[in-house]
Amino acid sequence: MTRILLLENPYQSADEVFNKTDCEIIRVSHALQGQDLIDALDGIDILGIRSKTTVTREVIEACPSLTAIGAFCIGTNQIDLAACNEHGVAVFNAPYANTRSVVELAISEAIALTRHIPEKNSALHSKLWKKSANGAHEVRGKTLGIVGYGSIGTQLSVLAEAMGMRVIFYDIAERLTIGNAKRVRSLDELLNQADIVSLHVDGRPSNRGFFSRSQFAQMKKGAILINLSRGSIVDIDALVEKLADGSLAGAGIDVFPEEPDGNGDPFDSPLVEFPNVILTPHIGGSTLEAQESIGYFVAGKLLDYWRKGSTELSVNLPNIAATPSRSSLYRIAWIHRNMPGALARVNQIFADEGANINTQVLATEGEIGYMVTDVSTELPAHAVEHLADSPQNIRLRVLRREY
Repeated sequence: MTRILLLENPYQSADEVFNKTDCEIIRVSHALQGQDLIDALDGIDILGIRSKTTVTREVIEACPSLTAIGAFCIGTNQIDLAACNEHGVAVFNAPYANTRSVVELAISEAIALTRHIPEKNSALHSKLWKKSANGAHEVRGKTLGIVGYGSIGTQLSVLAEAMGMRVIFYDIAERLTIGNAKRVRSLDELLNQADIVSLHVDGRPSNRGFFSRSQFAQMKKGAILINLSRGSIVDIDALVEKLADGSLAGAGIDVFPEEPDGNGDPFDSPLVEFPNVILTPHIGGSTLEAQESIGYFVAGKLLDYWRKGSTELSVNLPNIAATPSRSSLYRIAWIHRNMPGALARVNQIFADEGANINTQVLATEGEIGYMVTDVSTELPAHAVEHLADSPQNIRLRVLRREY
């Protein structure tokens, strides 16, 4: 029986997928860390998390039964991918499933902040009628600067342009321009022009604190900042300074350098003092549509890996999506160190034992190799032992045909 631990309440659609196989699903509503996580992973085959649980090298090394991790979110910076490679743990995420939800939140915050809706809402809740057009604008005709032009940035670009906004973007990677968006060659150039700056970068270590005092100093007076990407990329103290002196007209912040582990936990930030700041609890992708899609997608990838050895769209392992042949009885899924002679060694071992190989696929990436070998005869145990004992071996799984 497959044992699956799901933390932080992934959507129930994940259970629908997992229940296609013989499994035990254990759900914990909050994040687990350190030794608590290690204890919970005892005997667990598959782990599902969201953004709050940190899977460290210590956790990976202490949990030899752990075979795969599913991040039911976009980011995987909370997982030590190098340690996963070294121990043959496959990692999957949902890189596109919540794109539309994040984009809609960015658009809604751009409109709300440009119209000063947070302040007007607060006044009415305080039983004060404060009707005024002072400082309120349409977003039509405004310049939106998108930092990070990936799947979210490009879709945001399309919707913003449809609303009559001028779109410019900056990305360190070469990106295909969509519609009438214009690429700028430096972040400073974007900040000098943009009325609204929306950040959509990943959580890699080099992005930590990259938007700080020097970047805020380049922004137009009266501009707006929206950060729905990672809490670690914006210097909150620098943001507070610019809000306090009136340099910025407002901000929308969905992610924070430190976030509570569970619902109902206390939260504090110097940003709570500013009525022109929209604060949301990391809900960029938290719509029912997005969470349902993420549940199906990530659970499907995890189950395909567990049952078929497919690493299609894996974050860390070489991607192989080969469908087992109808005549195969076994699939040998081998994660190994990328050293010369791996393919020849496998073929020689099986040839010596008289096993008939009918399909075989090998993919390598960096120091890691992944090979799937389909065998249509009974599998000699001695051949498997030889392979498992080889100096190249990281993790070896033998999958009997059941698909």
